[in-house]
Amino acid sequence: MIELFKHLFDLDFEWIVNHYSDSIYIVLFLVIFIETGLVIMPFLPGDSLLFMAGMYAKFGNLELSYILFFLSIAAILGDNVNYWIGRRIGLGVFEWKIRGHQLVKESYLKKTEEFFDKRGVFAIIMARFVPIVRTFTPFAAGVGKMNYRKFLMFDILGGVLWICSMTLVGYFLGEITWVKENNSKVVLGIVLLSVLPMLISFAKSKMSSKNA
Repeated sequence: MIELFKHLFDLDFEWIVNHYSDSIYIVLFLVIFIETGLVIMPFLPGDSLLFMAGMYAKFGNLELSYILFFLSIAAILGDNVNYWIGRRIGLGVFEWKIRGHQLVKESYLKKTEEFFDKRGVFAIIMARFVPIVRTFTPFAAGVGKMNYRKFLMFDILGGVLWICSMTLVGYFLGEITWVKENNSKVVLGIVLLSVLPMLISFAKSKMSSKNA
């Protein structure tokens, strides 16, 4: 299992496909479900994983329709689990500790709440494309006791958009020779673009506090 996670973080799809064959769909399902569903696991690869899955589907190693269908379900189920964790447990999750260290950082929730304040319910859709924030958004919605039907509607739309867009980008760019030969650089670029909104928000908050 530890070896699997190592190759997942390295996005070594060749190793994963060779070792897990058709079971890779279960592996991808679990990664997306855990990243979106467990508030203590916001660091699993999301955008880059979907991009690589799409690329390998273009190479013929994976079935594109299976990826889009099963991972959309994983993303929606994960967010719903996270919503109900926030609704049932609430801020008590910040009392969970291992060896004196918090499992969940309150600063992440604060950033997510700021994201909500700026974008309203559309944050549920937009947060899908922002690492860490996408894990905390459904949790924050649950803590704030957002109307579940409203949450579910935006969550389904956001989940399908996220899975399909990131996977299809990888699928269609996968046929470009330069992308094939430099996929590690492309993935790094996707990661940087994903965290860019957070970096901009952090810089703005620093400037505001400095000016204050």
